[in-house]
Amino acid sequence: MKMRYLGNSGIPIAPIAFGGNVFGWTIDQKRSFELLDAFVDRGFNLIDTANMYSAWVPGHSGGESETIIGAWLERSKKRDQVVLATKVGHLMGDGSRGLKKAYILKSIDESLKRLRTDVIDLYQSHKDDFETPIEETLEAYDTLIRQGKIRAIGASNFSAERLKQSLEASRSNQWPTYVSLQPEYNLFSRSGFESELETICTHENIGVISFYALARGFLSGKYRSKTDHSKSVRGSDIIEKYLNDRGFRILAALDQVAHEHQTVPAVIALAWLLQKPAVTAPIVSATNLAQFSEIATAVDIQLSTPQVSLLENASAY
Repeated sequence: MKMRYLGNSGIPIAPIAFGGNVFGWTIDQKRSFELLDAFVDRGFNLIDTANMYSAWVPGHSGGESETIIGAWLERSKKRDQVVLATKVGHLMGDGSRGLKKAYILKSIDESLKRLRTDVIDLYQSHKDDFETPIEETLEAYDTLIRQGKIRAIGASNFSAERLKQSLEASRSNQWPTYVSLQPEYNLFSRSGFESELETICTHENIGVISFYALARGFLSGKYRSKTDHSKSVRGSDIIEKYLNDRGFRILAALDQVAHEHQTVPAVIALAWLLQKPAVTAPIVSATNLAQFSEIATAVDIQLSTPQVSLLENASAY
């Protein structure tokens, strides 16, 4: 497995990250363990989660995903094979959120306890907090790195302007700098990242670990009519957002390229991301071993220039 460095962190990661939002939500602990074992045994290493996963589920308060990952780390003894990433700042089940220093210092200890580890490799601001000065947040991260509780920091769901302000504040105060960005980026949702963020990430050597790499499952091709809404818990939302003329053009292009490579649309959608110079590792989730095994083959696909053009013309915005 050819590794890529995560921005300026010096941390090597494999080109696909596993999204831990499914752990304790759409799959139970037993299945989660199976998938995590398969992921690491295949040569991948970046596992991404968040303290709030899965607070949106009735009866959940947040921390469910971290708890499962921690139990797996303890059982598998594979901590040294894993780059562990989690996030802070989004809404928890008790209503807490934000990036104030006191809250970050409290949240890191809770995440470390759930994950059953002494250090988190990548600690990320899950969502920008406009009520907290950027400097206060970065100072908190500086404290945590000095304490040895985290190795590097990343940002998620940040605008280009706020990301630039954060980088400037880090330099001015000699605080840690965001080494990664988690934007929504896929063949359907391109403009949000490509308009400004892509240039910043490339210029600053910020690693990009994009979420919704398969557009919440739409780019797998399993949603092709309004009657497909029952195929997942997110089916109705997916159909409302993606099932339009542009979405159908993208699916047609994916079908054509997938046929040429004798694979499935999801693999081609990931291969397109993997060939984008700014992208370090798209984040994907799987709910069974067959699905994961299929997705993992994306690292072996090389799209031709005409194939890339076909996909990008179909998804033009």
